[in-house]
Amino acid sequence: MDETYDPARIERDAQQYWEANNSFHATEDPDREKFYCLSMFPYPSGNLHMGHVRNYTIGDVIARYQRMLGKNVMQPMGWDAFGLPAENAAIERHAAPAPWTYQNIAHMRDQFKRLGFAFDWTREIATCRSEYYRWEQWLFTRLHKKGLVYRKTAVVNWDPVDQTVLANEQVIDGKGWRSGAVVEHREIPQWFLRITDYADELLDGLKQLELAWPDAVRAMQRNWIGRSEGVEIVFRDIDAGSDLKVYTTRADTLMGATYAAVAAEHPIAAEAAKTNQALAEFITQCKHGGMAEAELATMEKKGMPTGTHVRHPLTDEPLPVWVANYVLMGYGEGAVMAVPAHDERDFEFAHHHRLPIRQVLENTAVLTSELRKQHPRSAFETCYFDETEWQDWYASKSPDEVQVVNSGRYSGMTPQQAVDAIAGDLAAKGLGSKRVHYRLRDWGVSRQRYWGCPIPMILCETCGPVPVPEQDLPVILPEEVVLEGPGSPLATLPAFYQATCPGCGADARRETDTFDTFFESSWYYARFTCPDQDQAMLDERAHYWLPVDQYIGGIEHAILHLLYARFFHRLMRDEGLVQGDEPFARLLTQGMVLKDGAKMSKSKGNTVDTQDMLDRYGADTVRLFVMSDAPPDQTIEWMDTGVEGAHRFLKRLWRQLFTHLAKGDAGAVDHAALTRDQKTFRRLLHETIAKVTDDFGRRMTMNTALAAIRELLNAAQRFEDERRQGQAVMRETLEAVVLMLTPVVPHFAHAAWIALGHEHPVIDAQWPVVDESALVREEIELVVQVNGKLRGRIAIAADADREAIEAAALSDAAVERFLEQKPVRKIIIVPGKLVNLVV
Repeated sequence: MDETYDPARIERDAQQYWEANNSFHATEDPDREKFYCLSMFPYPSGNLHMGHVRNYTIGDVIARYQRMLGKNVMQPMGWDAFGLPAENAAIERHAAPAPWTYQNIAHMRDQFKRLGFAFDWTREIATCRSEYYRWEQWLFTRLHKKGLVYRKTAVVNWDPVDQTVLANEQVIDGKGWRSGAVVEHREIPQWFLRITDYADELLDGLKQLELAWPDAVRAMQRNWIGRSEGVEIVFRDIDAGSDLKVYTTRADTLMGATYAAVAAEHPIAAEAAKTNQALAEFITQCKHGGMAEAELATMEKKGMPTGTHVRHPLTDEPLPVWVANYVLMGYGEGAVMAVPAHDERDFEFAHHHRLPIRQVLENTAVLTSELRKQHPRSAFETCYFDETEWQDWYASKSPDEVQVVNSGRYSGMTPQQAVDAIAGDLAAKGLGSKRVHYRLRDWGVSRQRYWGCPIPMILCETCGPVPVPEQDLPVILPEEVVLEGPGSPLATLPAFYQATCPGCGADARRETDTFDTFFESSWYYARFTCPDQDQAMLDERAHYWLPVDQYIGGIEHAILHLLYARFFHRLMRDEGLVQGDEPFARLLTQGMVLKDGAKMSKSKGNTVDTQDMLDRYGADTVRLFVMSDAPPDQTIEWMDTGVEGAHRFLKRLWRQLFTHLAKGDAGAVDHAALTRDQKTFRRLLHETIAKVTDDFGRRMTMNTALAAIRELLNAAQRFEDERRQGQAVMRETLEAVVLMLTPVVPHFAHAAWIALGHEHPVIDAQWPVVDESALVREEIELVVQVNGKLRGRIAIAADADREAIEAAALSDAAVERFLEQKPVRKIIIVPGKLVNLVV
């Protein structure tokens, strides 16, 4: 063993050994317990950042730990390779996205290997490869035949610069997240998957994950699915036009509706705009900006009257219909019954446009008869100006304490009683009924981009949309395409879009939209189980490996990626491709890496060069630091001093090993020959093994495990016992420390294990086992108090009886001074902890 710690050589040697021996290649073994560990695969941007390093280190530590427990571990890696960033980079370079992507993959693969991650590279996949995406095309055609796929015109966020559809999350302050262009609302044909058919199942499935997924993630998914029970209400059109349907969870407030509001894309709005130029211009304005609910909550509420009216379904009162920018066509029916006294958005709108505000839920804390007399016109507005107070009052009441008011025969009812009564009356009139509603909408998978998986459909004027026959799959994306600007070149390539209809044989046009990249990331975890299968999407190996036992990734993927993956798993289950309902048994959402209190980014100038850190300190130092500072699910602050501290720790441990080995082999521990001090130190060792095992396994708090190892090594430095048994205990300690550090600093452990004289490499070693006999204490220390104040400590046999404990306490010299020869009136003993002498 060299005296100096040389991470460059140590890490190179370990990695060469692993590669030469295929150390991380996983095969199915029905006689062993499997463990599938997976971190969310990265987009091949070209360079790993510290967020990547932390995420994949967490996964690697878990995988290596489980391997040391004797499990058959698989940890694969691949690339989420399609997407808009590659297109933008290609436009900047006047090149094709494919070479740029493959170059980045090669570079990032090398960085992963440099960090020593235990990935099975024989399972590597890239979603931009046709051998991967052909099978999602195949599944899409199967789903189309089952009626789970459809095409319709829908309102979307359109980025006029990037020439593509954006998800709501990609619209920030009404602008495209990458281009910064003002987003438009456009109606264009889109392909959809019927995820709403699985809404209840996706919701119920969250119960299975209660103890294995973070509460925050499950809550976000529940809210996104948004199941609610309400009433669909029909408002008849006075002007003999289209009836207006709305859905509400608060039918008890129906008598407080004073107007109706519709989205800019609603048919009533479109019809009214034909003869109203000002309204038409307003509707055009509404079609710019985002459609996210958070954005709508803060934007100025604008609107214009359509000039049409609908009848209140219970009173026949005419209600004006307005076009409002806070109503979205994609939510509910694209229309709301406005109850401004009890809805914040409605109130803001009504107050601005001087529309009536009618209270229908009692609020004695705000609205008083005196206020009615003083402000007859604005009394109900006064009620709403204290909305926070009203909500606090309302929330403090049980459901049967709140009453409906100003609502005719429904006055005096509780809200739920009013809902039931109103729903019944509406049903009797044919103007409404109870129904279950979901916030979740079908998944729009179309993207007007080039660098994505082609949607395998042919558009025929006679037959309509027709799936590409299975024998003609995959539909290959041409890679030798140079991008000169935004927009998909597929629509301008006759060789791609010209097709023959499989149904009637007529000339037809191939779909030029590509899949949303969430499509690829929704099933990659399953393809990892059998990436070399070229005759089917999956095979029986998926039954062995799935579900993923531990999934690791950022909480920013809590909704869309994880929800779509859960949905996709069910689609594959129903095709007989996988078993079980859930793809990920256990989920860990790692925290971010901050620097100077902010998330690392080039714009903030606070990034850390991963390659520079590896060159200066080595991979093990970086791995050790990112695992030491905080639990995996919490953020860490990058500190150069912290990295230097991790490096010093490894150098100090290396010297400790070198010094010990220079003394020669002391042989095995003779338990019967151990002194009291040797037993005490050995007990600390096995207490540490127990704690670290619990921290790595059940608690997943590797930072506290590493802190415990550091404390053990500090105690080892103080344990100056040069006798043979003392050195034997030290050898046992250092070997256990190397094993416990193996998941975190595998290169260091590889070299240290060899130096400790082991024939087999540490990668094949087992996790250290707690010697329960070492935990037995022959002596215990008790605190001695006099009248409740600490006055001394005594060492006593662990099995000492009460008389022996009392005698030891009373005879302790330090304690005797505080008794002052006073008689002891009472002795209180708390077993294993303290003795209190009352004088």
